[in-house]
Amino acid sequence: MIKNILLFAILLSTIVSVHEFGHLLVAKLFGVYCKEYSIGMGPKIFSRKGKETEYSLRVFPVGGFVAMAGDTDNQLETSVDTTDIPFERTLPGIAVWKRIIVMMAGIFMNLILAILIYSMLILNNGQYVTSSKPEIISVVEGSPAALSGIKEGDIVSHIGFSNGLSISPDSYRELIAFTGTYDGNGPWLIKVERNGETLSFEIQPEYYEDEDRYLIGIAFSDKAIQVVDVNLLNCWKYGIEYAIFIVKLTWSSFLSLFKGMNLSSISGPIGIYSTVSEAARQGMDYYVQLIAMISINVGIVNALPLPIFDGGRVLLALIELIIGKPLNKKTQDFVMTASLIILLLLFFFVTYNDISKLIGGH
Repeated sequence: MIKNILLFAILLSTIVSVHEFGHLLVAKLFGVYCKEYSIGMGPKIFSRKGKETEYSLRVFPVGGFVAMAGDTDNQLETSVDTTDIPFERTLPGIAVWKRIIVMMAGIFMNLILAILIYSMLILNNGQYVTSSKPEIISVVEGSPAALSGIKEGDIVSHIGFSNGLSISPDSYRELIAFTGTYDGNGPWLIKVERNGETLSFEIQPEYYEDEDRYLIGIAFSDKAIQVVDVNLLNCWKYGIEYAIFIVKLTWSSFLSLFKGMNLSSISGPIGIYSTVSEAARQGMDYYVQLIAMISINVGIVNALPLPIFDGGRVLLALIELIIGKPLNKKTQDFVMTASLIILLLLFFFVTYNDISKLIGGH
């Protein structure tokens, strides 16, 4: 129990601290006064003053923050007295494009963390599975694919499920990983490239008991999957490749929420804690992979265009760039309050959902 709580705290603190460190680095690069960078929340248990920024460790290891001058959207523990600070050293005082980069830096750092973790895990494994583009080399006669009109030589460019999940696979490996998540409900929408044309097919897969999976009757080259040796020089390439694959799957999952997918699939802190506990039982590799995956999730959530997230603040900055001035304070306060209400409602929903799953034993 204590071990799982500690691992949960380390996971959240690592992801949030790395995110905030991205904001800190770029803000300081652009001359923004940063009063404090903290790992954790609540009362301080350790701090050290740098040239002008205080670096602290706080008692609750479940997050972190950076206190930037003029950052009035975050007032929990990040308020900075700007009385003696030149306006050009505040967040609103720098160029809009610089402000956008400051906001995007946290998301970028979440991706960097995931790439670093995946690269090290791949290096530790010593090998990596690569694959060619998903080109169909044969179609089983009488199969769902054959009856639908799919032919040899077609290249799968897109595949989607009826629950809204979809992916545009760059490789056979991505295609197989995605179709392995199919739950048996509804047809597949498949798009293929054929002689410069994009063709669409709706296919109901069949369950094959001997292989324990749903198939539509298409085959790929024996050389579509290859195992390559990994070293310190090429592990980064494969780490980036795998991270991009996870980003695509995660983004598809988020988009599916707006296409009628059951919201019961969303998890909050309680659900994450349960997942951490399960990952800890399976070993450290699974736990570290979970950090990378949740880091990507945090980055994508922060990219959403709600003003309480970095993506929303970027959107407001872009509006300012277009109209030549910031939105008036009343409008900004309204959209910030509205987005906060949406976030709180979502938080309560996912918490209820997580508790229901625990009680129900799911």
